[in-house]
Amino acid sequence: MSNLEAQYRIEKEPYYREVNGEVGLFEAAYAARLPMMVKGPTGCGKSRFIEYMAWRLKRPLVSVACNEDMTASDLVGRFLLDKDGTKWQDGPLTTAARIGAICYLDEVVEARQDTTVVIHPLTDHRRSLPLDKKGELIHAHADFQLVISYNPGYQSAMKDLKQSTKQRFGALDFSYPDRETEIEIVAHESGVSADIAGKLVSIAERSRNLKGHGLDEGLSTRMLIYAGSLMKKGVDALSACSMALVRPMTDDPDMRDALDAAVGTFF
Repeated sequence: MSNLEAQYRIEKEPYYREVNGEVGLFEAAYAARLPMMVKGPTGCGKSRFIEYMAWRLKRPLVSVACNEDMTASDLVGRFLLDKDGTKWQDGPLTTAARIGAICYLDEVVEARQDTTVVIHPLTDHRRSLPLDKKGELIHAHADFQLVISYNPGYQSAMKDLKQSTKQRFGALDFSYPDRETEIEIVAHESGVSADIAGKLVSIAERSRNLKGHGLDEGLSTRMLIYAGSLMKKGVDALSACSMALVRPMTDDPDMRDALDAAVGTFF
């Protein structure tokens, strides 16, 4: 294993609870080197799932948090100036293709469409990446796989993947786990009791019923873990829920009152 490959290895098993057979489906997709897309709401476990699969498949993981200012050069690489002149610096996508890593582009629709087009040659029979500025054509390592994620609930017509991009990927839909699984996850990750975790999940369930009625999304599993972690550190339940659940979700006074009432029902 090269030093570069070792740098991106996940040595310790990430905690992940399978919900709907997604582990076996992803393993089959990786065996076929099928590019994959994972879709679902914020904080439901998409990124943790990819970390877990990289560990399970014993592959390095190169992650990129996409944003609207990201250029193709940020992904592919660029020439940099130093005291000896210019030298080429690989971007994360190029690095992953060279070493046979799983390359994970998180919230890919946040990137400009002219940027995401650079992934196309890696997602069909070519499995190659042209470095036009360098005059090099990289043929992806046999173990390379490209994975993208996004939250369909936030996307407008102006911020969505092109069909020419979507149709290059297999897809897995993610959502929040069933109640018992979510309780187990919150308890394990935050360290609170199952009883406390159950109350937090009940609050989240109420908030998710408000989606489309004042909230863009309900409370995520990640937020419940944050609240539980604060309680584990000795913060009282009302303050922990206010800080980790209610205040980050909305600035609307009526919605805050509704969420505060939900918290008060259980704590």
